[in-house]
Amino acid sequence: MTMKPFGPTKLDAALIPKVAQQWGTPIYLHDQRYIENSCEQLLNMPNAFGLHVRYAMKANSDRTVLRIVTNKGLDLDCSSLDEAARAYAAGIPYSRMMLTTQEVPMGEERIELEGMITAGLKYNVCSLLQYQLIADFAEAHKIDLSIRVHPGAAGGGESATRDTGSEYSCFGVHLNDVPTVKAMADELGLRFTQVHVHIGSGGDPEKWRENIDRELGFVKAYFPDATTVSFGGGLKVARMPGEKQADIVSLGAYAKQRIEAFKAETGRELTMEIEPGTFVVANSGHIITRIIDKKLTNELNFLIVDGGMELLTRPLLYGSEHPIAIVRQDGTLLSSEYDQSPSEGVKPFGIVGRCCESGDSVRLDGDGTIVPVQIVEPEIGDYVVIGGTGAYSESMSPENYNSHRKPGAVMRTQSGELVQIRKKQVREQLTQNELDVTL
Repeated sequence: MTMKPFGPTKLDAALIPKVAQQWGTPIYLHDQRYIENSCEQLLNMPNAFGLHVRYAMKANSDRTVLRIVTNKGLDLDCSSLDEAARAYAAGIPYSRMMLTTQEVPMGEERIELEGMITAGLKYNVCSLLQYQLIADFAEAHKIDLSIRVHPGAAGGGESATRDTGSEYSCFGVHLNDVPTVKAMADELGLRFTQVHVHIGSGGDPEKWRENIDRELGFVKAYFPDATTVSFGGGLKVARMPGEKQADIVSLGAYAKQRIEAFKAETGRELTMEIEPGTFVVANSGHIITRIIDKKLTNELNFLIVDGGMELLTRPLLYGSEHPIAIVRQDGTLLSSEYDQSPSEGVKPFGIVGRCCESGDSVRLDGDGTIVPVQIVEPEIGDYVVIGGTGAYSESMSPENYNSHRKPGAVMRTQSGELVQIRKKQVREQLTQNELDVTL
């Protein structure tokens, strides 16, 4: 079972002007069929004694996306109290969520957290202080906990900024502190029934395999009550041609083998849990922008489009690449990086947004310098479509930079219908929380 990249070659180019004319540009476009197909592939991942899949909602927290993935059977991994509350507002019960956060809720937030846990939310302890603050409550209510462990080893992120298992990251209870936390829990009779490690996003699948062995080792050593072992997310997705996507069948088969060996050695059956985000939604999404200007310098030709880093900050933040397609105003596909077509008549263009920032480009090198994209020359008014933007684009970007308003979003449904799922911000929303203060 493999996942085929979803992009402009799979998308009727005639849809682009249709979306743009009805809702304007820039705009996010998502595909329900792709999301549901991703969910099905994950749920069919090989496993030994059961598989629990959570969607890392930080990848894309739009309520329609959350409803699609939970309707397909995925539960949620939340990174903040606000994410949990947002999912609950979308109609998803707390019993289908786990909270894995750097936050240390106090005051009103502490009360809110306790209410969520009472309603079924799984609390994933990520620090010694978090444990100390939740211990009495957990003891009083006989609540089992999960624990995120920092493995104290090299992580597995695609870049340093996405590496959550190395000595330069601070996520989870460090392995050196696990005996202390475990002893404190034993004194109160508290159980850690789930152990969780997430080493990074988009990295080498071999690192993912190594993490399985490492994690099962300290589950055996420290956590006799654990019935679930979470290997985190970070499954690599191929956005660009030539990139190799994680083989989730192979990874699942390896995890199955190791968990079966764990049972043979200990007699304990463990349920496997994973928490992908990118894998579920990344290639379901496109950003549609319109060319509003052209500029020629002594060094490079530029296309200026009406949406850039305020919609997609991954190129600037990570050096990430996203495939580009050029669509004429009449819906003709002029140029596509998905299949490198056409191969002749292309020119190098720097594709930049409208922010007052030199890094506002769809492609940058490691030094932050604009990298030209080889495309057939378009006209002003044509569309630049940026692929692979379903994850960590609208949920992560500084959309109000330069006071640009957050765009709307559209979902292509299973039946092919186009449905608006979020409106564009109105200008009044930019200032609605500002106060008129006389100084």
